[in-house]
Amino acid sequence: MRFLYLGLPLGATVLLRAGHVPVACVIGHPDAPGMPRLRRRLPRETLLLGRPSLSDPAVRDALLSTRYDALLSWFWPKRIPIELIRAAPRGAFGVHPSLLPRWRGPDPYFHAIAAGDHTTGVSLHRLEADYDTGAVIARVSVPIRDDDTAWTLARRLDRPSLGLLVTCADVLDAGLSLGGEAQDPALVTEAPPPGEEELALRFVDEDADALCRRVRAAAPEPGASALLEETLVTVQRARPWRGAFPSALRAGEAFVAPEGVVVRARSGGVLLERVRVEDDDEVLEGAEIAQLLG
Repeated sequence: MRFLYLGLPLGATVLLRAGHVPVACVIGHPDAPGMPRLRRRLPRETLLLGRPSLSDPAVRDALLSTRYDALLSWFWPKRIPIELIRAAPRGAFGVHPSLLPRWRGPDPYFHAIAAGDHTTGVSLHRLEADYDTGAVIARVSVPIRDDDTAWTLARRLDRPSLGLLVTCADVLDAGLSLGGEAQDPALVTEAPPPGEEELALRFVDEDADALCRRVRAAAPEPGASALLEETLVTVQRARPWRGAFPSALRAGEAFVAPEGVVVRARSGGVLLERVRVEDDDEVLEGAEIAQLLG
């Protein structure tokens, strides 16, 4: 099978290891880990492009000239032109890090954790003109741990998503076809990049568990923001705190407990374990955070 690969270097390297050699390899992030290894392993005749514009007619013509049978994508960062998708007679396929149709979009990790989902996963699906809308061929479920951040969840989804990618190539290379089940529009949820409103921690309005989930969902970047008295901070690590509060303490106010600085939420409290001060990028941990209180 002749296939065109688009995505991160790791996906192409895993496919090569499984015996699937692309006729063209398009890398969206050529500075990503694994690029030097990929360069060494690719045959000289394979067309290798780093961060090209797929809207450039010359790039599209070069890719179409390889006469690929199928297109495989693993974390390609931009929309793939429909011309390239339709040019694959055996089909175009991608792996998305959620259980489609739940959390379509570029940041499913944030939304799955912030929403309190207990399970997420990866989906092998057909590529269409619109993001993450194609028929789903296979899914693998993965539990979300209580201490997962966006980064740790993303890393744990790499292995099952690469497994689906290799399985897809294996099936196509064997001359078999891949079907798929249309996504139910009633089950669609969107996962856009979180904006400032979603990243803001409003202790007065939300419960401690929800606030701590958002901290984990936004870690390590872009981070969840909070106003600690007069200081704007990015909360990098926090956990629910169930102890008693000073009698006069209201939601949104902080005090120093034996464990560190605690902010009272609408229900429960949030123990701040690590923050970054926005004005000077100073990172404070544990008892150090108390210096921000008046």
